Amino acid sequence: MKLRDAPSACPSLWRCLPCPPAELRLDLVLSSGQSFRWWESSPGAWTGVLGGRVWTLRQDGDRLWYTVYEEEEDRDGCAAKAAKLDAAETDRILRDYFQLDVGLSALYRAWGAADPLFRIVAKDFPGVRVLRQDPVECLFSFICTSNNHISRITAMIERLCQAFGRRLCCLDSRPFHAFPSLSALTGADAEARLRALGFGYRAKFVSGSARAIAEGLGTEGLCQLRTAPYAEARRVLCALPGVGAKVADCVCLLSLDKAEAVPVDTHVWHIARQRYGVALGGKSLTPRTYQEIGDFFRGLWGPHAGWAQAVLFCADLRKGQKPASSQHQAWET
Repeated sequence: MKLRDAPSACPSLWRCLPCPPAELRLDLVLSSGQSFRWWESSPGAWTGVLGGRVWTLRQDGDRLWYTVYEEEEDRDGCAAKAAKLDAAETDRILRDYFQLDVGLSALYRAWGAADPLFRIVAKDFPGVRVLRQDPVECLFSFICTSNNHISRITAMIERLCQAFGRRLCCLDSRPFHAFPSLSALTGADAEARLRALGFGYRAKFVSGSARAIAEGLGTEGLCQLRTAPYAEARRVLCALPGVGAKVADCVCLLSLDKAEAVPVDTHVWHIARQRYGVALGGKSLTPRTYQEIGDFFRGLWGPHAGWAQAVLFCADLRKGQKPASSQHQAWET
């Protein structure tokens, strides 16, 4: 199948949503380490997997254009495809993924009024919003992020999907796979296969967390954490192998509707101390200090504090670099 990189290629297969750049910048959001499934397939066009389907997205003025590719038939010629989506459903999926019902411009104004430092930085980084990802995909992706950087994490997730996920289609000779199901990661040989794929010590955490979820709350229970209080959701996640407070906060923010979650690493800790003058004792990021930093930013930025941090994180990622530099570290390091 041929990649469609612009609406001029097969116009009837493209749709658009109204979406000004102040509300969404694909180039900033899809390259900043929130998700690892998107690839800039041509200048301004982003191709990736969302909801078990392959999409290409691009922006033109105040419009967000998208096209969705059909699944291939399996080797036996059988229809192993998901049901075809209608236009209303694809619009809904995209609006949900980018949380387009959240008015970002108003949030920027509120954050800027409360925080002069934010106002200075954010003027050059409009349209940075938080994705609403599938909780299973988000959890296992961020388990892979410890001591890692974006380009390496992206390659690891690609190998994971190729080895354990369902093949969706092939575009210009490049195969695309769905993210693995929970059951695919619970096999007796899963850890060994992951180690062979270069996951190192993370292999034990991926397979161990998959088993813990399968034997405990299940995929449905993980998704139901969206309705649980933030503290409870984080507590449940931190009980899983390989999940500490930082990974838990990334998952809470990026998939479980906890807009107040502020992932804190040593870099954010230094920002709090050096740029904001937060007086915190100790020379290391202890659990108590971690909580105090999150509370400080929640007090400063309000109930969408995690979204505000995403803007500053993106700005810091781009500082002094060409756009979409993939060698930077991910949210959780």
